[in-house]
Amino acid sequence: MQREDELLDLDSRTLTPPPSESPSGDAPAGPTPLDLRLQAIVMAGREQGADLEREELRLSPGQVPSPAALVEWVATAGLWCRAVRTNWRALLKLTAAGSVVLLMKDGSAALMTRPDAVRNVVWLKDPSVQTEQEGIPVDELRLSQLWSGEVLLIRPDRQGRADNDPWNFMWLARVVMAERSIIRDITLGSIVMAFLSVVPPLLTMIVIDKVVGYKVMSTLVMVTAVLLLAMVYETALGYVRRQLTAVIALRLDLKMSLFVFRRLLGLSIDYFERTPTGQIGYLIGQSQKVRSFVTGKMMSTIFDLVNLIVVLPLLFWMSTTLAWMVLALGCIMAVIIALFIGPVRRVYARYQEAEIKKGTILVETLHGIRTIKSLALEPAQRDAWDRRAAEAAHWRRRLDDISNWPETLVTPIDMLMTRGVLMIGAYLSISGDATSVGSIMAFMMVSGRVSGPLTSMAKLLQDLEEVRAGVGMVGLVLNNRPEVVNTGTGLRPRFEGAISFRDVKFSYPGTKTRALDGISFDVPAGTILGVVGRSGAGKSTVTRLLQGINREYEGQIKLDGVDLREINLAHLRRSFGVVLQENFLFRGSIRENLLAGRSGLTLIDAVRAARLAGAEEFIERMPMGYETIVEEGSPNLSGGQRQRLAIARALIHDPRLLILDEATSALDPESEALVNANISRIAANRTMVIVSHRLSSLVDSDQILVLDRGKVMDIGPHTQLLETCTVYRQLWQQQNRHMETFRSTKTSTSLVPGS
Repeated sequence: MQREDELLDLDSRTLTPPPSESPSGDAPAGPTPLDLRLQAIVMAGREQGADLEREELRLSPGQVPSPAALVEWVATAGLWCRAVRTNWRALLKLTAAGSVVLLMKDGSAALMTRPDAVRNVVWLKDPSVQTEQEGIPVDELRLSQLWSGEVLLIRPDRQGRADNDPWNFMWLARVVMAERSIIRDITLGSIVMAFLSVVPPLLTMIVIDKVVGYKVMSTLVMVTAVLLLAMVYETALGYVRRQLTAVIALRLDLKMSLFVFRRLLGLSIDYFERTPTGQIGYLIGQSQKVRSFVTGKMMSTIFDLVNLIVVLPLLFWMSTTLAWMVLALGCIMAVIIALFIGPVRRVYARYQEAEIKKGTILVETLHGIRTIKSLALEPAQRDAWDRRAAEAAHWRRRLDDISNWPETLVTPIDMLMTRGVLMIGAYLSISGDATSVGSIMAFMMVSGRVSGPLTSMAKLLQDLEEVRAGVGMVGLVLNNRPEVVNTGTGLRPRFEGAISFRDVKFSYPGTKTRALDGISFDVPAGTILGVVGRSGAGKSTVTRLLQGINREYEGQIKLDGVDLREINLAHLRRSFGVVLQENFLFRGSIRENLLAGRSGLTLIDAVRAARLAGAEEFIERMPMGYETIVEEGSPNLSGGQRQRLAIARALIHDPRLLILDEATSALDPESEALVNANISRIAANRTMVIVSHRLSSLVDSDQILVLDRGKVMDIGPHTQLLETCTVYRQLWQQQNRHMETFRSTKTSTSLVPGS
């Protein structure tokens, strides 16, 4: 039996986080409360079969993550997570499969292993103690002093995360139904408002038939009081409904925006390389039309439908003949619009296709504006734009024409619905029908609340067609196969940098020729590996496979003995630093570009990386140093400066493997010499893969891999390859022919007498 004092006295136990600093104020002596909180969540994730990475949780230094941010972090690993506020009694009843993390008042957390209702305690595991299995028992009194009342519930996502579902109408329906509690409240409010909306017409009928006809003042006072009361209630309900509608519209809009951007980021690089940027931009832009429909037109139509359901019975009570007339005219309007859906769909598809081509020209012009200006290609681009704009305008005109016909045919029917009621109602009254003047006036007022919803619902068919096309166009992008289905799976080994290729074969989609044809080689950790070969030999393909950009290869690639396909993709890429021939710098300060949104890094890290890449000397000469703004397209930086910043950005997180893919081929000799001079410092304690056409920059490499037509010709140091590899010797002679000519000329000159 556990002693009572052991249950209560936790000050000496590890649930209370150790101090973050030593008594002397030196370096931290133990984990901070935030470290313990994150470690507890990581442990819970491992219990549910997924590994969480701290880098996935974007935090500024000193920032405390909210429960919502923690939920999102857990969800990135493919787990189901929910933050709830609960009490002791409910905590004892948590027996469902999954992990429970208790968030403490001091910012730390503990993992609940099990509740014990019999002894009225819960067993908690301290995340800082790795050897403790079952945890320690804690009673209600002690826990109330530590616990904030918030818990994270974590379990495998049995239904699959919504982010993994295809983008279609079913996904939209699920997103809308997730807000059913708010929709229910709005619908109830709309029903009450619909009933209140028929009060003024009924009172108008009473005023005309009773008050005016019989001059009864008391009835007029009562009717006035009821009208004022109905006005107050309708105003209040209208305000509440508009507020709820704004809330649900904002939530739906936010959910769709987040989904679209996450799915876009989850697509493979290969998709972006083979699809025009303008086309992607235009297709994704159609999501705005879908969001506007879901949060605007669809919601208002639902309210109109509720109003119609309430008002129609009242119309039949007032006058069956007039009610059938209004309903019949409304159905005719719907039929007319439905008949034009097919033609509108076909013309709208042609218009969208023309707009995609037009958008592609615009984006290509913006991206290539330097080339266009330098080669004076403005007339050619104007001609291409004019053709695409004219084609888009032609189909837009056709769309407007065909869309105008249903509206034209519906307009007289809409007029007849309101004005015909007056004429036929007057006829019925004259012909001896029981319909009174007050009833006719009331019917006209109420029927106005029917014609609007009927017309709106009929036009909704046309709006649905445009939205259907928009959903399909966005789906053309978002429903492509994502790079990783479950981001939380895969191994996360600690890399040293050993690389091994075993009979690797790879072909790019749509081609029959193999980019790599059974290549095999081994590179020990800490090696500087140069990769050379003629154009198309497969040099960049090797680096793409190492980064996991293309994973549909045959054979085996290993890093430190671990198969590349078994490694978590995000962890793999975070372990690499990559510098390309053309590197994109974001608009913002140099410091922001170097840190690139990585959590936990500071200006000290940026300075260290810049010094290692040889960028510190020109950064300090700039007017604002590390706060100097890099303009869009980085025109205020030279090519060498951009490349050195790119190298510094790649080194900021101290990767174990660094890839330089033609990183110096576009540099001037001085900038290239600066970068090459730093290679030995950069390569310390890491493996480097340097792809270059300039063999002179690879002379000092530990190993040089020679590729030709997707095959390995040889691998070894420079001096050895000059003797054993014909391809390498030819490449070397081609690039250094001028040196041989210079030596021959100098030798001949020295042999001439008197020279």
